[in-house]
Amino acid sequence: MNNQDLYDAVIVGGGPAGLTAALYLARARYRVIVLEKEKFGGQITITHEVVNYPGVISASGEALTETMRKQAENFGAEFLLAEVKNIKADGDIKEIITSRGSLKAFSVLIATGANPRRLGFDGENEFRGRGVAYCATCDGEFFQGKELLVIGGGYAACEEALFLTRYASKITMLVRGEQFSCAQSIIDKVLENPKISVKFKHELLKIDGSDDGIKSATILNKITNQNEIYTAQNNESFGVFVFAGYVPNTALVKDLIKLDDSGYVITDSNMQTSVAGIYAAGDICIKTLRQVVTATADGALAACAMEKHAASLQRKLGIIPAKPQEHIEAPKDADAKAAASKMTFIDEQMLPQLNAVFSRLTCNLTLEVHTGSDAKSPELLNAMQELASLTDRLNIVEVKNEADAPYVRLVKDNTFTGLAFHGVPGGHEFTSFILGIYNVAGPGQGLDEADKAAIEAISKPLKFKILVSLSCTMCPDLVVAAQRMASLNPLIEAEVYDLNLFPKLKDKYRVMSVPCLVINDDKISFGKKNISELLKLIAE
Repeated sequence: MNNQDLYDAVIVGGGPAGLTAALYLARARYRVIVLEKEKFGGQITITHEVVNYPGVISASGEALTETMRKQAENFGAEFLLAEVKNIKADGDIKEIITSRGSLKAFSVLIATGANPRRLGFDGENEFRGRGVAYCATCDGEFFQGKELLVIGGGYAACEEALFLTRYASKITMLVRGEQFSCAQSIIDKVLENPKISVKFKHELLKIDGSDDGIKSATILNKITNQNEIYTAQNNESFGVFVFAGYVPNTALVKDLIKLDDSGYVITDSNMQTSVAGIYAAGDICIKTLRQVVTATADGALAACAMEKHAASLQRKLGIIPAKPQEHIEAPKDADAKAAASKMTFIDEQMLPQLNAVFSRLTCNLTLEVHTGSDAKSPELLNAMQELASLTDRLNIVEVKNEADAPYVRLVKDNTFTGLAFHGVPGGHEFTSFILGIYNVAGPGQGLDEADKAAIEAISKPLKFKILVSLSCTMCPDLVVAAQRMASLNPLIEAEVYDLNLFPKLKDKYRVMSVPCLVINDDKISFGKKNISELLKLIAE
């Protein structure tokens, strides 16, 4: 076997546990790659403020994990956006089959985390996206001035309830137990907040409403064993935010390693699972506390065990993977520094990644910028001009369009590619916009052959309208999937709308959660989706 094809370790999942393991392994000069199907950082990226991570006074979840990723990258850890389809664990060398090909490694770390749990109360699915939400950062702004029910009594529920006070007029927390299950410091903040009231031993059973939203909730008072009806003041609609724990993402390994009755991975003290060479870390493991600090601890423990495992197999098999290359940033020349300093849209730290993407473009692309007299049009035009300044492959055409501005269309060979962004593609949508360019003017992201064939076989016009918020961490997944489909089939269009700039769409489709997908201006669906899920949805 060629050592260029072999890794000491493959890490599945790019949250704090996986990033920490990557840092430790790369620093110890072991070749390691982190695979992530969505976005590096994990669930913590949706947390507005992290104040309990040692050594960090305060930081957003996204900023904290980006620092972790950069640390690992600096020591030579590799990163790849890809979905793991299967793991073959027979023998000393494991095979990891992904949407972008297969990898081989001495060991594998499963750090796929967990997803928010749905409670299953009557009406939860019916009103999802139209009053029921699971992320305060993504959806809080849709409930400006409204009353809210917050379900849960753990750290996430308390932290998100406090965040929601900047939007809501009143928040009632429903806690099934007799007390909160988090640090006293955050409990005190909740109890002291005049906008928040707490009902312990109360359980949400049912919500009712209409096209105008949720109008009533049936709540079980477990103290009296009587049902209570909650309505908002003046019979206004209200929102329900659910923070009731998580479900472990163990579908990939449920037939490979031992799990407990709740689906969490069973490990030993070194984070090794029931299969030699397969390790687990983070929220998918059995533990009493699921926090960033415990995830990073798991990652460090796993990495140290994986180092010993790799060293043992190197000696046994006589094969040594290529050593990681540390990334030492080369000094910029004066002209490059001057050019970077003049940019207002592109951060200097983005430049290496953008240059890497643009260097792989294989054809020219026109950024057709539609502008009007609104305040955002100059910002959009400037942003596209800065992007175009980085490569000869991108050209700018400005179109005066007062009615629909601002938006940008991707045009190739004088033909609309089907990809457009209405607004300024910043925040979490910046990366998805760049990937859109890469998909229509470059080799494009790797894709499962069955999915590719299904996309190319679509024979009727299909128009995706994706309604997003730039602060939403889940929106880019849907955007990237829809855009990838549009890049492969001329009958498919994928147009993205920043709801903050196009509020009429929020009212038209009664949107109270993002991402919202409108198919052919008729069928509406909420929540993040990958390509396979989109294909299934349009087939229904």
